Amino acid sequence: MNGAATDHRSLWFLNTYVTIRISSRDGSDGISVLEHRASQGDSPPLHIHHDEDEIFHVLEGEVRYRVGDQEHRASTGETLLTPKGIPHTYRVESAEARMLTITRGEFETFIRAFGRPAERQGLPDPSGPPTPEQAEALARACRQFGIELVGPPLS
Repeated sequence: MNGAATDHRSLWFLNTYVTIRISSRDGSDGISVLEHRASQGDSPPLHIHHDEDEIFHVLEGEVRYRVGDQEHRASTGETLLTPKGIPHTYRVESAEARMLTITRGEFETFIRAFGRPAERQGLPDPSGPPTPEQAEALARACRQFGIELVGPPLS
């Protein structure tokens, strides 16, 4: 078995590959730095974090963000803040993107709870649109960790 599957810092979360670079458990302030790798078209449902701000830093690729009623495009090297309480989502516009997500609070715990250990480095096999049961399971997990789903992904 390779290291990606055993250290639980490499996870498949929905259709993304997440590497926990800094765990909230590593320091005393509860800050997490997660690296997300996603393919073109990846877009989570529009959602609100009730307990934490979320900072995105694009390492590679181009990502379109919706924050409140505004849209922003971010490319390699650009950083965007999504304040808690504001609806937001993103959509990967390039063939693939890598971005850091920096938060404090329960977001990492949510990723760990709803993700699964990666079986290899890289993206999981695409799973397609979620079934109604999978969508409800995601909504339940979100509610448990202070995240409210309020709209569809970006198209």
